[in-house]
Amino acid sequence: MSQPIILVTGGAGYIGSHAVLALQRAGYGVVILDNLVYGHRDLVASVLKVPLIVGDTCDRPLLDQIFANYSIAAVMHFAAYTYVGESVTDPAKYYRNNVLGTLTLLEAMQAAAVDHFVFSSTCATYGLPQTIPLTEAHPQQPINPYGRSKLMVEQMLADFDRAYGLQSVYFRYFNAAGADPSGCLGEDHQPETHLIPLVLLTALGKRERVTIFGTDYPTPDGTCIRDYIHVSDLATAHILGLEYLLQGGATTAFNLGNGSGFSVRQVIDTAQQVTGREIPVQYSDRRAGDPPVLIGSSHKASTVLGWVPRFPELADIIAHAWNWHQQRHS
Repeated sequence: MSQPIILVTGGAGYIGSHAVLALQRAGYGVVILDNLVYGHRDLVASVLKVPLIVGDTCDRPLLDQIFANYSIAAVMHFAAYTYVGESVTDPAKYYRNNVLGTLTLLEAMQAAAVDHFVFSSTCATYGLPQTIPLTEAHPQQPINPYGRSKLMVEQMLADFDRAYGLQSVYFRYFNAAGADPSGCLGEDHQPETHLIPLVLLTALGKRERVTIFGTDYPTPDGTCIRDYIHVSDLATAHILGLEYLLQGGATTAFNLGNGSGFSVRQVIDTAQQVTGREIPVQYSDRRAGDPPVLIGSSHKASTVLGWVPRFPELADIIAHAWNWHQQRHS
């Protein structure tokens, strides 16, 4: 029996590429669709070595061609724009790509009778936390167009299930971080906005300093606390979510987080320990919309999918990222 083929949109990007690697290790065939706005062709060619189709999820003829050429068993959908600030200044870009692109993809799947869909959603659909840790039952009141675009897709998926029987899992991530322990894949955004890579680029001398936004939050050290989840653990969850669907699981949402948080100062202090290098910092005012604490409960993913993070320790997350950044940027 031939291996099932999974179409991975955004598979040349950070989380998508780690999911492709996990799919390969689990014995699946993979085809990547990526417009390469943020994806990395070189990593697909040198590490993943699977078919890469360069194109957009808004391109219906291309999608129809992919489904005609490959016997696709399911779709993992990572292709999205994810910069919160940009979504505020250019919401049209986010609604076109994240919402319309997903709708076009879902219609192409429906036409090709492909009815299993794993969606990369976000904790940004919750908005400002009312309770900590956040569970899947927390009200969804996103405060920016990025979060709203992801919530719209979740609502579409629920409707597609009811109307057409297209079953899906949507994973609401907290802060993806780290790199594959082998060092072959990792995080490389342009521009980079995530704390851990910014800290490590500073350790490498590629940046002068790290900015801490706000030191007067009601937290133990005054800086924001976030839930960092290892990207390889995220990828593992996607395999479990896929297998849940293939075995007849119902459409549902899962949080993916560590269930514990680390402050900005803790991240910087741990990075200094891991790298053995001084990391200069500067202080700035709070950013609008930054909650003091953001931690998710992954109890449902643990109970339903049997998902257990292998790398919950901040030092491991940073050490794996450091290994990658030294290779990628030295």
